[in-house]
Amino acid sequence: MEYNQSSEMQEPSIDTDKLSYEIFSILESKFLFGYDDQKLWIPKQVSPETTEAKPESQNPSVLTENNSNGLSAIKNQRGKICILSIDGGSSLKGIISGKALAYLENALKVKSGNPDARIADYFDVAAGTGIGGIFTAMLFGTKDHSRPILKAEETWKFLADQGNKFYTCGNGNGGFFKRFFRGGATGSTAATAGLEKAMKETFSEKGRDLTLKDTLKPVLIPCYDLSSTAPFLFSRADALETDSFDFRLWEVCRATSAEPGLFDPVLMGSVDGQTRCLAVDGGLAMSNPTAAAITHVLHNKQEFPFVRGVEDLLVLSLGTGQILEVSYDYEQVKNWRAKQWARPMARISGDGSADSVDQAVAMAFGQSRSSNYVRIQVW
Repeated sequence: MEYNQSSEMQEPSIDTDKLSYEIFSILESKFLFGYDDQKLWIPKQVSPETTEAKPESQNPSVLTENNSNGLSAIKNQRGKICILSIDGGSSLKGIISGKALAYLENALKVKSGNPDARIADYFDVAAGTGIGGIFTAMLFGTKDHSRPILKAEETWKFLADQGNKFYTCGNGNGGFFKRFFRGGATGSTAATAGLEKAMKETFSEKGRDLTLKDTLKPVLIPCYDLSSTAPFLFSRADALETDSFDFRLWEVCRATSAEPGLFDPVLMGSVDGQTRCLAVDGGLAMSNPTAAAITHVLHNKQEFPFVRGVEDLLVLSLGTGQILEVSYDYEQVKNWRAKQWARPMARISGDGSADSVDQAVAMAFGQSRSSNYVRIQVW
């Protein structure tokens, strides 16, 4: 599914309410949130020993632990595992995603009749890249192992309020909104310091850094590891298995959003110091993490023992589109050298990869594509 939107945008103060409303009007009519019967909004607990759903509570925020590792298997009343995937993107794109998530969370409150309903109550797995990864950590991370750190409404407000610490913005060609960072080494270092400070303040509690274990549901957040020259996927499931794969959430967010040339790479280690990673932008390795999230569920029989195939999944994938892009003509690009091609090539690669994942996932769902897989993309 695609949503067409003009690329003519303004600065982050733009009114995105109409866009969010239109996107999720489409979503409500095609996805699992279009039901009037409030009973369908109450998640149910499924024991790993049986696929028969048993109600645990009338409060959808309750998460029952199944074993000593704290692993749980939640199956909603429709019998599907719900997956949320959020692409990476620039500051404006992040605000669009945040506003859309805020609209969705408000719809959940209305549909469930629970004013304290949260995104994390109704999705069983979340994956995010770049700003999408930061939002994932905010919506599924927890300081009390009960409720998320932030409400969905607070994600885009965080970006709007705190973004000036690590972003600077201005108007560019033809009225297109463009993001500019403080240029050069000094600017990159200053932007990095601002981002690190904001992440540390968000993902700490009483002097303790939250880690991947401090999440309410399974999360997946990618980066690219320069030391191993391979993608690296931060995973709650891996963190629960061993401290060697448990990382501090603020560093995870730094890693997935460390776009080269804009932020410094981050040299990070697991909480026990056994695993190290020299991380840069997750979008370089996985601009659209939907396939990774689906694969995680299909192959993780410990947490999802009853999942047989894609027919048991409901997937919402939020793309960030090409709102800030401009088109080029031949006379403009024919004499470009490597320096001029660097940034457009990165965008082309990221957009192409995201679209390829979308097409592959849609094909994998086959006949259940229209009912079980929704891709919201802004053009």
